[in-house]
Amino acid sequence: MRVLGRLVLMALGLLLAIPAGAGALTLLLVLDPAAQGWLADGALAGLDALLPDLAAGLSPETLPIVLAGLAQALFVLLVVPPCLVALVGETLRLRSLVWYGGACGLLTASLPWLVRGAPRPGGAAGRLAAEGHLSAILFLAGAAAGLVYWLVAARGTDPR
Repeated sequence: MRVLGRLVLMALGLLLAIPAGAGALTLLLVLDPAAQGWLADGALAGLDALLPDLAAGLSPETLPIVLAGLAQALFVLLVVPPCLVALVGETLRLRSLVWYGGACGLLTASLPWLVRGAPRPGGAAGRLAAEGHLSAILFLAGAAAGLVYWLVAARGTDPR
């Protein structure tokens, strides 16, 4: 019965942590001036890729592909880190605020670096600063998700 209770708490914690991370990410991206520029550039690049297909009379098949890619990226950034940190934390019976907030934040911030793999060629100084800034935003969003999970599922529970 105790295991069932922990599973319910885990599910509820994740159910609340994932939208909290998404809300924190949205808020940080909207409030940060540099991120507003990235969002505008990304939207313009998306329109630039979509409009020639529409003007040529082709069906807008690229839009569902772009939306599926965006959904997959958001899933990897917002769902995988809290679930993985919660699974490890529950397995090892960790109840620390630092574990859930820090590990979830670090994992979220490191995912774009891990997925990309090799460094990009070209002007590294400006790009590295922008990528570091984005990593800080992702760390804060992941930490928000981890802290909400800790508040709901791990705070005040007996580690035995």
